[in-house]
Amino acid sequence: MLAGRASPKKTLCLRVFVVPFFSEPFATPSLVAVAAALPARKRLTTKSAMPAPIPPLIEQFLQHLWLERGLSDNTRAAYRQDLLLFQTWLGRQESNDTDLLLSASSTDVLEFLAWRYEKGYHPRSTARQISTLRAFYRYLLQTQQVSSDITAHIDMPRQGKALPKTLSEVEVEALLHSPDTTTTIGLRDRTMLELLYACGLRISELVNLNMDNVNWRQGIVRVTGKGRKERLVPMGQSAHEWLEQYVKNARGDLLQHHQSHTLFPGRHGRPMTRQTFWHRIKHYNTVAGIRAEVSPHVLRHAFATHLLNHGADLRVVQLLLGHSNLSTTQIYTHIANHRLSELHRQHHPRG
Repeated sequence: MLAGRASPKKTLCLRVFVVPFFSEPFATPSLVAVAAALPARKRLTTKSAMPAPIPPLIEQFLQHLWLERGLSDNTRAAYRQDLLLFQTWLGRQESNDTDLLLSASSTDVLEFLAWRYEKGYHPRSTARQISTLRAFYRYLLQTQQVSSDITAHIDMPRQGKALPKTLSEVEVEALLHSPDTTTTIGLRDRTMLELLYACGLRISELVNLNMDNVNWRQGIVRVTGKGRKERLVPMGQSAHEWLEQYVKNARGDLLQHHQSHTLFPGRHGRPMTRQTFWHRIKHYNTVAGIRAEVSPHVLRHAFATHLLNHGADLRVVQLLLGHSNLSTTQIYTHIANHRLSELHRQHHPRG
């Protein structure tokens, strides 16, 4: 127990309303027709195991993604999973025969997408799968391993614009106050939540922070984001105070005499995984009694929405979030407009 610990100064948390998630159904006539006409042959089920070894062809492609585009481990793992799923679907679940991928046709791709539609895969997941296949077969074409790109005429599924889910002022405060900060684990978790919200970090950026990523004098965190791009983000007074308390009173107990530069180690001194902290947030979501489903990314959405609602420039928010394109950040302006519309309906005599 960590007794006698003073609570850092409470700061105002800005208000934002929960916004519904809008998405159009994924049901294009072409895929429905293909699904209905699928031949009655054995296909992969959703419970089938993936091949353990990674085929050399896929491994070469993943190395290309790392060398040429600097994609993160998590992104490359998603590409690997998509390609293994497609290879396994092609019919040889226990084989790593790369001829399956080299000899695939555009008809195979269409039937694969129809299978995904039948199984109820989300449109965004299918869009990512198509993006993976496009990148893979363009790479094979560039390296002269195939004579044509079989995905060249495959269209992306139509998707509605999704407004990011976010939290209200009361919900953010409840979530931040849910950890028991008299315990080592609770103090670590409170600090992580504060930093996640104050800096708008991705969960992978948070768990990969090291001690030398923090500039204590200036109150700035150096973050390595997607594509190994670095950005500097101010953490604010509240998060700064919680971080100082955590490093002084809890981090050493978590390390258990192990040598590590990891800012937020797990229970046995090892670096925390994304999945571990995701489960911690789910626990605090229940403790706080928040009806909305809270994920690490929801706090990132709240960070951006609060800034825009209180007059922050869109390009500043883009830099703080680490977005490459301004169009990615502009989705948060729709949340701000939705908030204005709600206020107008609630308070205007003719709303």
